[in-house]
Amino acid sequence: MTNLQTQANAMETDVLNEVCAKADAARIAQAQLAQTNTQRKNELLNVIADALDARAGEIAAANAIDMQESAERGMDAGKLDRLKFDVSRVNAAAQGVRHVATLPDPIGEIVRGYHLDNGLRLEQTRVPIGVLGMIYEARPNVTVDVASLCIKSGNAVLLRGGHAAERTNAATLGIIADVLRDYGYDPALIASVDEYGRQGATAMMQAQGHIDLLIPRGGAGLIQTVVQNSKVPVIETGAGNVHIYVDQTGDQNKAIPIILNAKTQRVGVCNATEKLLVHRGIAETFLPQAAAALAAANVEMHADERAYAIIDKAGIDGVKLMNATDEDWDTEYLALKIGVKVVDSLNEAIEHINRHSTGHTESIIAEDYSAIEEFTSRIDSAVVMVNASTRFTDGGVFGFGAELGISTQKMHARGPMGLREMTTTKWIGYGTGQVRA
Repeated sequence: MTNLQTQANAMETDVLNEVCAKADAARIAQAQLAQTNTQRKNELLNVIADALDARAGEIAAANAIDMQESAERGMDAGKLDRLKFDVSRVNAAAQGVRHVATLPDPIGEIVRGYHLDNGLRLEQTRVPIGVLGMIYEARPNVTVDVASLCIKSGNAVLLRGGHAAERTNAATLGIIADVLRDYGYDPALIASVDEYGRQGATAMMQAQGHIDLLIPRGGAGLIQTVVQNSKVPVIETGAGNVHIYVDQTGDQNKAIPIILNAKTQRVGVCNATEKLLVHRGIAETFLPQAAAALAAANVEMHADERAYAIIDKAGIDGVKLMNATDEDWDTEYLALKIGVKVVDSLNEAIEHINRHSTGHTESIIAEDYSAIEEFTSRIDSAVVMVNASTRFTDGGVFGFGAELGISTQKMHARGPMGLREMTTTKWIGYGTGQVRA
């Protein structure tokens, strides 16, 4: 082993030890928070929201530098939009914190309870998970969302928010830390490992026994890296190869505004639609209308052979039309691009979606009840919309106040992760001297 390799290994070991020490400090701080009553937690959240509003300019100023540097490094428009955390977005995030304070506290909720024949009373009760780890990219609003949800659910968290948003996250966490100190809590409760760079993220994956649950939130590459390399249990979130299927019974006047909203309102988010499937029965009439609307919104279309021929024949001004490749059907663009395919049947649409989807959100535009029922029952994704934009898949919109992410796996939590999804349970048995025979 060379001296350089020895030094690198020693450095990695040092970072792992420091990250584990942060996680252990977070666990001590979490033990205090876990004993805090709901009223006190809500007061703390409201003070944090007020502090974010009062010091929004500090966060925005830090974010402006992050934005400028990221733009100079060539970050695309979709990711830059996600990175943006100006005063209005900070204010919106603060309002989200206030909303979390109004939500029911899941801690202490009795999931089920009953008496055994011998009189032993059993109760299954919601409790905090403990120490969470979040690895995410260029999403400074996530810092606020996760902090508020962790405080309300009694959890601690270590954050790796990525280089692009490092100044923004540091400014935000500094404000939250000041409030925690003022309220008698250790700021280790909500801490960052950004100072260690990528080694910090690697150390979080290796911190088995120190971090209880790791949640990656970002592109497919980030998520798969964490899933494949983590020794800590992982909940997959975020990657969104999202589909809209327009059935032959679909109301075409409804469909176009839904498609435009789902594709163009915010292109860099996981619930933005990436694929459009159209039943062949309406393709000749509907596709030229949809393509014209998408072209007007500057969306580039990657079309299969049949869709390409129909759109090309329509002679739409300004259309950006390309032949789709096999790779397109599995690509999350996060850009003004959309895959377009003509399908022969509802069954073909469902099979295509289940084969290529990341399990996030799918939508059907249809008026036929049986088609809707078949689609919603057979589609294997966390969220299925009917005659509505995929952009509604969001913890805030679902009434959670904020979200930890959109879980696309099937254990413990699926879909938007709010307060309840940040808890586990434990059993408590109340006896009067019973012994097992």
